[in-house]
Amino acid sequence: MVQFGPARYIPGMTDTPTVDFGFKTVPAEEKATLVREVFDSVAPRYDVMNDLMSLGVHRVWKRIFINAIQPRPNETLLDLAGGTGDISFLALKAGAGRVICSDINAEMLQVGQGRALERGFARGLSFLCTDAEHLPLPDRSVEKVSMAFGLRNCTDKDAVLREVRRVLRPGGRFHCLEFSKLEIAALAPLYDAWSFKALPAIGGRIAKDSESYRYLAESIRTFPDQATLAKKMEAAGLERVAHRNLSGGIVAIHTGWRL
Repeated sequence: MVQFGPARYIPGMTDTPTVDFGFKTVPAEEKATLVREVFDSVAPRYDVMNDLMSLGVHRVWKRIFINAIQPRPNETLLDLAGGTGDISFLALKAGAGRVICSDINAEMLQVGQGRALERGFARGLSFLCTDAEHLPLPDRSVEKVSMAFGLRNCTDKDAVLREVRRVLRPGGRFHCLEFSKLEIAALAPLYDAWSFKALPAIGGRIAKDSESYRYLAESIRTFPDQATLAKKMEAAGLERVAHRNLSGGIVAIHTGWRL
């Protein structure tokens, strides 16, 4: 189980770049390690917890996401923050020719590799353990990039978006499925109660780790809203940026092209 203490004072903190880690502020150089510890902890029960946390709705969101991506046999899809492989497997089932399932967390990828072997997805699928801020791929090397529920955990989101544009071929498209800003005010109290009371309790009971799930809930609230993320994508050089809300804005699909 991962334990998180309060944000600590660091000498010279005013000169140290900081980022959010849930509702805490931490030195930017520490966030990747902290996030890796979270996902090391939750990896064994990650898929079960996804079903419990979303009441199964995450499966619907992901099917809609795959329909938006429109995988094709003659294209390579880079699936960033691919984790245990859900999006990669769905893309292959939908007709993707080649999928690179990439994640910074080796524990998550190991779970994904095991699932791939069990489900017969070895052909056309490769795994890459790397930081999305520094992709070891050539410029203009893939037709599509997907990222589902991973961008909010990245330290430098702008760097990730720049890397996405770099590796996309001209005419290629980026698809991002991420938690966003709920746009139905009447549901906000229920949503907050579910996020900050129910999820940590479920995490403690099922995964024996309430703190990691508290962080995941907090990370959703600190993530840029729909309009702010669109501006970040445009600043990274992506064009024709658009988004589509799902479930009243609880999640949104953002898209942008490299033209």
